[in-house]
Amino acid sequence: MYFRRASVALVSVLVGYGAYYSYRGNETDSLVKRAYSTSSANTAAATGDAATQTRSVLVIGADELHTGTFVGEGPISKTTSDDGRRVIEMLTPEQATQKLRKSEESYLVNRGQGVVRYDLVQLPSNDPIEDDHTERIVEIPDQSNANGTSDWMFWGVFDGHSGWTTSAKLRQTLVTFVGRELNDTYRASGLTPSQEAVDAAIKKGFLKLDDEIVNQSVQKVMQANNKIAAAELLAPALSGSCALLSFYDSRSKLLRVACTGDSRAVLGRRSESGKWIATPLSVDQTGSNPDEEARLRKQHPNEPYVVRNGRVLGGLEPTRAFGDASYKWSREISEKLKQHFFARSVSSILQTPPYVTAEPVVTTTKIEPEKGDFVVMATDGLWEMLTNEEVIGLVGKWIESQQNAPGSSSSSQFDSVWTRIFGSRGGKGGLPVEAARGAADASGSGGQKTPFRGVRQWGDSADGFVVQDPNVATHLVRNALGGKNQEQVSALLTLPAPFSRRYRDDLTVQVIFFGNGERTGEVVVNLDATAPAKTPKAKL
Repeated sequence: MYFRRASVALVSVLVGYGAYYSYRGNETDSLVKRAYSTSSANTAAATGDAATQTRSVLVIGADELHTGTFVGEGPISKTTSDDGRRVIEMLTPEQATQKLRKSEESYLVNRGQGVVRYDLVQLPSNDPIEDDHTERIVEIPDQSNANGTSDWMFWGVFDGHSGWTTSAKLRQTLVTFVGRELNDTYRASGLTPSQEAVDAAIKKGFLKLDDEIVNQSVQKVMQANNKIAAAELLAPALSGSCALLSFYDSRSKLLRVACTGDSRAVLGRRSESGKWIATPLSVDQTGSNPDEEARLRKQHPNEPYVVRNGRVLGGLEPTRAFGDASYKWSREISEKLKQHFFARSVSSILQTPPYVTAEPVVTTTKIEPEKGDFVVMATDGLWEMLTNEEVIGLVGKWIESQQNAPGSSSSSQFDSVWTRIFGSRGGKGGLPVEAARGAADASGSGGQKTPFRGVRQWGDSADGFVVQDPNVATHLVRNALGGKNQEQVSALLTLPAPFSRRYRDDLTVQVIFFGNGERTGEVVVNLDATAPAKTPKAKL
């Protein structure tokens, strides 16, 4: 795929004609005049007519993008020929920033329980967005704590596919299912469960919810025996979603990351050199992961196409997911549902389902709040554009910029806490991050994907990264799209659905900052880094 500038005159004539037609109906005489007047406007611009407006446009083809300029007034949007090529007006840098920041949220966590802030943002590519997310803090009794309580903190990102209903179901219920199992486990052990018991509780919560989505829904549909109920009950089963859930126990300072699918969590921790070290806390579970492929082939022997072209049965990329019932139901159930209600067509090579599981892989990490650890959680749309090291380095660069950020309206108390925890030890130039090392480095080893979009899709960019957003999650998304290359950022944000899916996925990013902050018991909306239209409520 290519990204280049198009000829000015041709684009201008086409756009002028098409835009007028779409707004003025079949006034043929006016159409001709409009087309010619737009072309004449180019000539005026070339001779220095300052009164003529010049705007950037994006020409969308089947496998390439062009940018150009349009001279003249009026709306710009038209499919220009039978080949499906489309011309639309490019967002200005200000409009691009407004779109990037539309859904951003930021919270200052003044609970003195090891977390000081978390930021999040979403950027849709599908319409509607198929990603979802959740954040929740649960206060629990704790006699070992001088304050009598400790916190369980949950953050989750859910990467939906084939629709949004499964990820929405996870947003509504996954923390509840997992929390219920954790509560039972902690109580049964006198509040000191083993690591294995906690991992098992999290897995049990995942699997119970998926059973409700995939299997119990079928039972309810059969009992109700009507299509309205079937449409509601089967929607989360017929679509699918990956899930990445983090659970932080402030009492033990242990962070558990449960991953089902190919969203990813990465820890940033300061090294002695002052730079940050990127440590993956999850592994991408896809058909391209050798361990996942081996697991599936062991479970389904004598099925050579159980993984084909890096996909389950040649169709589904993640090997673990919620929903996706067509990979879990027997052929008989699928055909019965399809005949009487709704279901997807059964794969011709389906033999021994289920092929896909919602059971997560759980990792445990001891957090060091006093060192200013942070964690980035994101759906695969981010990791298709940036490496682990680039993401952690970009957060490190953003932290450096916050030390003397002007115009902040956040409390001076929080500012002093932030400076004490994170300080400013980075050097100038480049990203303050150590070189890749470990199982999942920049080469994509260890089962993790190698980035292929963004600057890698358009070619190497010498412009580099930029820091201009008060919300660190938005900062990551901006740099994933092109950073200082404003034309590329604007182009990728201008693209409407479904064209945008050729170049970028839905993006959901959360960044959690750990630290020993002040204890007021409050979770406060950080207005400096929250979209004005969002007016979110702090979640406790």
